[in-house]
Amino acid sequence: PAVQVVMRDLAHLRLPIAVVQHMPPGYTAKFAARLATATGLDVREASDGDKLKPGMAVVAPGGPRHLEIEERRGEFVCMLREGPLVSGHSPSVDVMFHSVARSLGANAIGILLTGMGRDGAEGLLAMRKAGAETLIQSGETCVVNGMPKAAFEIGAADRVVALDQIGAAVSNLLGERSHLRTA
Repeated sequence: PAVQVVMRDLAHLRLPIAVVQHMPPGYTAKFAARLATATGLDVREASDGDKLKPGMAVVAPGGPRHLEIEERRGEFVCMLREGPLVSGHSPSVDVMFHSVARSLGANAIGILLTGMGRDGAEGLLAMRKAGAETLIQSGETCVVNGMPKAAFEIGAADRVVALDQIGAAVSNLLGERSHLRTA
């Protein structure tokens, strides 16, 4: 439900969105379809080579491959790569966040939501060090505060935000960025 809330609240911004959810194979395509219905966005299970576009979201497929985002000639391309478990998971949030830090740097916003374990904390820190804005869901609005808490403990979060305020926080960040470009 947390992913659905955030994507619904971001839908009007027409951003390209990549989601890594710890789910087994066979469930992520159904999850993507449910998100599409609930948010009105073009949401699909990521395929190798997919080009992310505004208003489109991809969900990493469950299974042995990690989702990475690469920038190629001004386009954001999904790459699915086999690899070992990272932070105990495949796909791993850390792998995706590290790829975003490398490819997009300050031109990205990282959001880490409720979940157990530490997956995503190190990758979110890499995004922050690359100049991206980083948000974590506040502990009091998490079902399980493991992942956001781990990110907070290592200094990966620029902001701690209640679940129902993440969409507004992202809108504000984008407004600040556009103001800086015109100033």
